[in-house]
Amino acid sequence: QVQLVESGGGLVQVGGSLRLSCAASGRTLSSRSMGWFRQPPGKEREFVAGISRSGDSSYYVDSVKGRFTISRDNAKNTVDLQMNSLKPEDTAVYYCAASPPWAPFTTTSYVNWGQGTQVTVSS
Repeated sequence: QVQLVESGGGLVQVGGSLRLSCAASGRTLSSRSMGWFRQPPGKEREFVAGISRSGDSSYYVDSVKGRFTISRDNAKNTVDLQMNSLKPEDTAVYYCAASPPWAPFTTTSYVNWGQGTQVTVSS
């Protein structure tokens, strides 16, 4: 079983940056596609970004393209989300998630989740 722990959330002003990190224990992440999701206040959880097992492919929801970058370090068992040019609508609890082993990076199936980290963007 994979345990995921997110960190790096906080309060930031509009236009600022944050870097979220997801650390895994229990199993290596190298066989898993990884994703970041978020849940804004009063809304459903939504996909933000996904990355392939090797890290050479990634994709994003349109609203964050050009501002957010997902990356991973399989040697360290971590996945990061660099968030730049933050907007108030980016305010949410952000979750890291792992796919089933060997799932393609475009998978919509994620089976392991972290507890989430709060990101608040103030205007």
